Amino acid sequence: MIDTKIFNDTKNAFILKTDKDLKRSLFIFSLMNIPFFVPISTVLTQFALKIKLPIESIIRATIFKQFCGGETQEECMPLVKLMYSKNVHSVLDYSVEGKETEADFDEAARRKIEIIKFASTSKELPFAVAKPTGLGRFEIWEKVTHNETLSSQEQNEWERIKHRLEKICQAAVDYDTKLLIDAEESWMQDAADDLIEEMMMKFNKDKAYIFNTLQCYRWDRLAYVKELHERANNQGFKLGFKVVRGAYMEKENLRAKRKGYQSPICEDKEATDVNFNAVMTYCINNIEDISMFIGTHNEVSSYMALQLMEQQGIDLDDDRIWFGQLYGMSDHISYNIGKHQSNAIKLLPFGPIRDVVPYLIRRAQENSSVKGQTGRELALLQEEKQRREGQYVKRIN
Repeated sequence: MIDTKIFNDTKNAFILKTDKDLKRSLFIFSLMNIPFFVPISTVLTQFALKIKLPIESIIRATIFKQFCGGETQEECMPLVKLMYSKNVHSVLDYSVEGKETEADFDEAARRKIEIIKFASTSKELPFAVAKPTGLGRFEIWEKVTHNETLSSQEQNEWERIKHRLEKICQAAVDYDTKLLIDAEESWMQDAADDLIEEMMMKFNKDKAYIFNTLQCYRWDRLAYVKELHERANNQGFKLGFKVVRGAYMEKENLRAKRKGYQSPICEDKEATDVNFNAVMTYCINNIEDISMFIGTHNEVSSYMALQLMEQQGIDLDDDRIWFGQLYGMSDHISYNIGKHQSNAIKLLPFGPIRDVVPYLIRRAQENSSVKGQTGRELALLQEEKQRREGQYVKRIN
């Protein structure tokens, strides 16, 4: 029977943090918990980088250290191995965003394949990750989603996008590494969904190598999963899904309001939670056909998944179910799931400091926009600080 207090063990959650690490994390989340701190600091950081102020050392010692593993994949490996010593795996994510040229997209594809090859040599790295708009311009994805006519140049771009993704998927199969493909804004996602379904049909014959991402703040995702499951059964391929709540809620609702169409987003946080749990339950109940990466910082959903696995007689370390959190967050979930021999994994971003600043800004914005997320992180860190101080008092007495 899974202990209902599985996520309360802060000693195990922060077992790899030194007292110095703990103080840094407390400092960062305390700042992020201050209203308006994130938007103000975002503007100041972008301005400082634009005028080339030497602020990399400050970024490295604070938010980069909290949320990234290093500047290169080799630099990440000591941390990867340290986390693996506590049964927590890693996904290396080259988190450079905002590139726009064909040369940039070719380089992104090349780097993704390089990371897949690198991951195949390390048992600590069972997954790789790719972002659709890292492989081609957003406008092309959007036009294909809306069935707009492409110019000959745009059609060539689209063919190159498909070629890049197929090469990455082929590398994932060749090197026996599972591939997570991110979801993005709804107005480009249909094109991504259709292309990823093609990749699943081609490469997921015997097991799931290719995983699409389901943002469950979209109220249509359960119906999408059921329809795709039926097609997959009819055509003989396996499904892989990374299940998350979602990252673009404010942007989605604003665009829907501005353009006068029904928002694709659930009406509130509670409805999103219900939808996420329903999608997750459907996938677990169909584990023979669907593999999943449960990407959540929510304790209730994580515990629910463990209970469902137990009820279904699914081994806690079954390779078809993984529990993933972002590095620097929700250690109380990752390390306590790892302690119970389930498949725990951290998404570990890396890249040159200046180039990953857009990712770090987005991460800070998402943290501050999710109700209670920063406060929960802060409370757990404070609880562990108090526990350690109590242990210190006991020792000197």
